[in-house]
Amino acid sequence: MVTIDELKARHPDLESFRFGDGPELCAELIALVRSGAKTATCGALRDFEAGEPMPKVGRRDVALNWDSRPALMIETVEVTQRRFCDVDADFALAEGENETLEGWQADHRRYFERNGGWDPEMVLVCERFRLVEDFA
Repeated sequence: MVTIDELKARHPDLESFRFGDGPELCAELIALVRSGAKTATCGALRDFEAGEPMPKVGRRDVALNWDSRPALMIETVEVTQRRFCDVDADFALAEGENETLEGWQADHRRYFERNGGWDPEMVLVCERFRLVEDFA
Protein backbone atom coordinates (compact mmCIF):
# COMPACT_ATOMS: atom_id res chain seq x y z
CA MET A 1 0.00 0.00 0.00
CA VAL A 2 1.29 3.45 -0.93
CA THR A 3 1.85 6.01 1.84
CA ILE A 4 1.17 9.73 1.78
CA ASP A 5 4.93 10.35 2.22
CA GLU A 6 5.70 8.29 -0.91
CA LEU A 7 3.08 10.21 -2.86
CA LYS A 8 4.41 13.59 -1.71
CA ALA A 9 7.91 12.54 -2.78
CA ARG A 10 6.55 11.94 -6.31
CA HIS A 11 4.31 15.05 -6.33
CA PRO A 12 5.90 17.82 -4.20
CA ASP A 13 2.90 20.18 -4.42
CA LEU A 14 0.45 17.43 -3.46
CA GLU A 15 -2.18 18.27 -0.87
CA SER A 16 -4.28 15.77 1.05
CA PHE A 17 -7.82 16.09 2.35
CA ARG A 18 -10.81 14.09 3.53
CA PHE A 19 -14.25 14.18 1.99
CA GLY A 20 -17.08 14.80 4.47
CA ASP A 21 -17.03 15.31 8.22
CA GLY A 22 -17.04 11.77 9.57
CA PRO A 23 -16.02 8.22 8.69
CA GLU A 24 -19.34 7.16 7.16
CA LEU A 25 -19.73 10.20 4.92
CA CYS A 26 -16.06 10.02 3.94
CA ALA A 27 -16.43 6.37 2.84
CA GLU A 28 -19.66 7.14 0.98
CA LEU A 29 -18.11 10.02 -0.95
CA ILE A 30 -14.97 8.04 -1.84
CA ALA A 31 -17.21 5.27 -3.18
CA LEU A 32 -19.06 7.83 -5.32
CA VAL A 33 -15.76 9.04 -6.81
CA ARG A 34 -14.70 5.45 -7.50
CA SER A 35 -17.99 4.74 -9.26
CA GLY A 36 -17.63 7.83 -11.46
CA ALA A 37 -20.77 9.45 -10.03
CA LYS A 38 -18.85 12.17 -8.14
CA THR A 39 -16.72 14.54 -10.23
CA ALA A 40 -17.15 17.69 -8.16
CA THR A 41 -16.97 18.90 -4.58
CA CYS A 42 -17.32 22.16 -2.71
CA GLY A 43 -16.36 23.78 0.55
CA ALA A 44 -17.02 27.01 2.37
CA LEU A 45 -14.66 29.81 1.35
CA ARG A 46 -14.24 30.63 5.06
CA ASP A 47 -12.52 27.27 5.58
CA PHE A 48 -9.99 28.03 2.85
CA GLU A 49 -9.41 31.50 4.27
CA ALA A 50 -8.73 29.82 7.64
CA GLY A 51 -5.89 27.77 6.15
CA GLU A 52 -7.33 24.81 4.24
CA PRO A 53 -5.37 24.51 0.96
CA MET A 54 -7.24 26.11 -1.95
CA PRO A 55 -7.70 23.76 -4.93
CA LYS A 56 -5.63 24.66 -8.00
CA VAL A 57 -6.35 23.64 -11.58
CA GLY A 58 -3.85 21.00 -12.68
CA ARG A 59 -2.73 20.03 -9.18
CA ARG A 60 -3.12 16.44 -8.07
CA ASP A 61 -4.37 15.86 -4.54
CA VAL A 62 -4.96 12.78 -2.42
CA ALA A 63 -8.31 12.04 -0.83
CA LEU A 64 -7.67 10.18 2.41
CA ASN A 65 -9.76 7.51 4.06
CA TRP A 66 -10.93 8.66 7.49
CA ASP A 67 -8.00 6.75 9.05
CA SER A 68 -5.54 8.84 6.94
CA ARG A 69 -4.65 6.11 4.44
CA PRO A 70 -4.54 7.34 0.81
CA ALA A 71 -7.73 6.37 -1.02
CA LEU A 72 -7.68 8.27 -4.32
CA MET A 73 -5.64 10.73 -6.32
CA ILE A 74 -7.65 13.40 -8.13
CA GLU A 75 -6.66 16.20 -10.48
CA THR A 76 -8.48 19.52 -10.27
CA VAL A 77 -9.88 20.59 -13.66
CA GLU A 78 -11.92 23.65 -12.63
CA VAL A 79 -12.26 25.95 -9.62
CA THR A 80 -14.97 28.59 -9.29
CA GLN A 81 -16.48 30.55 -6.44
CA ARG A 82 -20.20 31.12 -6.10
CA ARG A 83 -22.76 31.77 -3.44
CA PHE A 84 -24.65 28.78 -2.08
CA CYS A 85 -27.88 30.19 -3.52
CA ASP A 86 -26.28 30.41 -6.99
CA VAL A 87 -25.14 26.78 -7.27
CA ASP A 88 -26.92 25.30 -10.28
CA ALA A 89 -28.22 21.80 -10.91
CA ASP A 90 -25.32 20.97 -13.24
CA PHE A 91 -22.75 21.44 -10.48
CA ALA A 92 -24.93 19.99 -7.73
CA LEU A 93 -25.55 16.80 -9.72
CA ALA A 94 -21.82 16.51 -10.55
CA GLU A 95 -21.25 16.10 -6.81
CA GLY A 96 -23.02 12.75 -7.23
CA GLU A 97 -24.73 12.79 -3.85
CA ASN A 98 -28.26 13.71 -4.90
CA GLU A 99 -30.56 13.38 -7.87
CA THR A 100 -31.97 16.90 -7.60
CA LEU A 101 -30.74 20.41 -6.87
CA GLU A 102 -33.20 20.56 -3.96
CA GLY A 103 -31.73 17.40 -2.43
CA TRP A 104 -28.22 18.83 -2.79
CA GLN A 105 -29.34 22.09 -1.14
CA ALA A 106 -30.93 20.29 1.83
CA ASP A 107 -27.96 17.96 2.42
CA HIS A 108 -25.38 20.69 2.04
CA ARG A 109 -27.30 23.07 4.26
CA ARG A 110 -27.22 20.41 7.03
CA TYR A 111 -23.51 19.80 6.39
CA PHE A 112 -22.62 23.49 6.63
CA GLU A 113 -24.82 23.96 9.71
CA ARG A 114 -22.76 21.21 11.39
CA ASN A 115 -19.49 22.76 10.25
CA GLY A 116 -19.39 26.46 11.01
CA GLY A 117 -22.78 27.73 9.95
CA TRP A 118 -24.92 28.11 6.85
CA ASP A 119 -26.20 31.15 5.01
CA PRO A 120 -27.79 31.15 1.54
CA GLU A 121 -25.34 33.94 0.61
CA MET A 122 -22.23 32.09 1.83
CA VAL A 123 -19.49 31.76 -0.76
CA LEU A 124 -18.44 28.27 -1.81
CA VAL A 125 -15.29 27.11 -3.53
CA CYS A 126 -16.59 24.74 -6.21
CA GLU A 127 -14.14 22.24 -7.66
CA ARG A 128 -14.47 19.83 -10.56
CA PHE A 129 -11.94 17.02 -10.74
CA ARG A 130 -11.03 13.80 -12.47
CA LEU A 131 -9.97 10.55 -10.84
CA VAL A 132 -6.31 9.82 -11.58
CA GLU A 133 -5.55 6.83 -9.36
CA ASP A 134 -7.38 4.54 -6.96
CA PHE A 135 -5.27 3.13 -4.13
CA ALA A 136 -7.80 0.46 -3.09
